[in-house]
Amino acid sequence: MADENSSSEEEQGFGLSEGGPSDEEECAAGAPAWMATFADLVTLLMCFFVLLFAMSTIQEETFKELVQSLRSALGVQTIPEAGTREGLVMQNARPDESKPEKQSVDEIGTMIQKEIKDIVSDVKELVMFNKLAGMVDVKETEEGAVITISDLILFRTGQADITEEGLDILQKIVSVLKQFRYPIEVAGHTDNVPIDTNSFPSNWELSSRRATEVVRFFVEKGLDPRYLSAAGYASFRPVDTNDTPKGRAKNRRVEIVYRRQAIENSLFR
Repeated sequence: MADENSSSEEEQGFGLSEGGPSDEEECAAGAPAWMATFADLVTLLMCFFVLLFAMSTIQEETFKELVQSLRSALGVQTIPEAGTREGLVMQNARPDESKPEKQSVDEIGTMIQKEIKDIVSDVKELVMFNKLAGMVDVKETEEGAVITISDLILFRTGQADITEEGLDILQKIVSVLKQFRYPIEVAGHTDNVPIDTNSFPSNWELSSRRATEVVRFFVEKGLDPRYLSAAGYASFRPVDTNDTPKGRAKNRRVEIVYRRQAIENSLFR
């Protein structure tokens, strides 16, 4: 009987130790419930800082690309670092010197040179086919393409009315000028022999009036007046001596000038 009672107490004690205290000990050994929330918060913070780092890296690469682009555009090898005062100052550059990014200086110069050579070539053909040698000349200069017409066939001495022969020659020249839509300067030149009439108090008025008469004829024949200008230089830009009749005859002339800078501005405006 005693054995049965002791056995029953041992079973009851065994059951108590297995069901009660052991469960409490397992709960105490595990992580508290708030740790899950804390772990999520730390993970989110880590992701946030990783994202910030990644964004800062992209901006740095973008800045490097911008610096490289500026170097290429400005043609310089050093660009001030970001955040400095010097980084806000750009090199001085005139607006009319702006060029397409993909066009190098050599390519632009080649294009302008080709246009000038085409003008000179076409006028030379005109002179040859119409037997105008000695009356019309054309050459390439540092300024550009210059077509020279002797005043002997354009005007009578001391006058600004274009002769019939001069009108015929100008008409032939118009056919060439229409092929090139670039600004043209018509320049009148005289020798150094003074003139003093009611119409022309000096060679300034005479040379300017002659250039204006040629421009007016060009407009009547269909050239765009926006591309035309007239200038009078009197006797102050001679091409020969004024001490001989032959030299003075060369100095009395009208020039039709295609300037390099004007061609460049027209090509890339």
